[in-house]
Amino acid sequence: MSDVREWHRGVRVERTLHALHENGFKTKYASTRTEAVEEILNLIPPDALVGVGGSITVRELGLLDALRHQGNEVAQHWQQGLSQEARMAIRRQQLTADVFLTSSNAITESGQLVNVDGVGNRVAAMIFGPHKVIVVAGVNKIVKDLEGALDRVNNVASPMNARRLQRQTPCATTGVCTDCRSPERICNVTTIINRRPIRTDFTVVLVGEELGY
Repeated sequence: MSDVREWHRGVRVERTLHALHENGFKTKYASTRTEAVEEILNLIPPDALVGVGGSITVRELGLLDALRHQGNEVAQHWQQGLSQEARMAIRRQQLTADVFLTSSNAITESGQLVNVDGVGNRVAAMIFGPHKVIVVAGVNKIVKDLEGALDRVNNVASPMNARRLQRQTPCATTGVCTDCRSPERICNVTTIINRRPIRTDFTVVLVGEELGY
């Protein structure tokens, strides 16, 4: 039974990687977390300033420590004890980093990246600014199409992130998206990257494990 599951997952991954390549993205596949970290570090020069978006996936992989150990300066706004002004300054620094590293809320089998943001810094940096963008995502982020992507964002990723951030939103209680009017809403900006932004070196690394939300 497990062989059949592995086969089906492999076929889906190959279809997605092919579509991403056809859409202009560089692609890599890592079967394990360890391989994913090695692949990503190989893409990042040790002297690069690396901006890191809000991403559970990146942190589950231990990439922040790995980058610092490699010698990189890391701009990430999730540090404890920062003022709101300091967090905003780091977010702006990420927009002009040498490399921007993050994940994606959903990746369609036709090679589209779908994301929702509260502030907008993560999706902005994915589109324009940094010289190189690296998106790393577990196979759990792969969906069939845009409808599936938006459903995943609204009913999986967003409720879990709202709960993690202890936001006062309906989805943080019910686990289901509603068109809420809460000032703490995190679903304010939705982006669909259909093809690689023309001036950006953009790599998508798919990992053969479940990662992030």
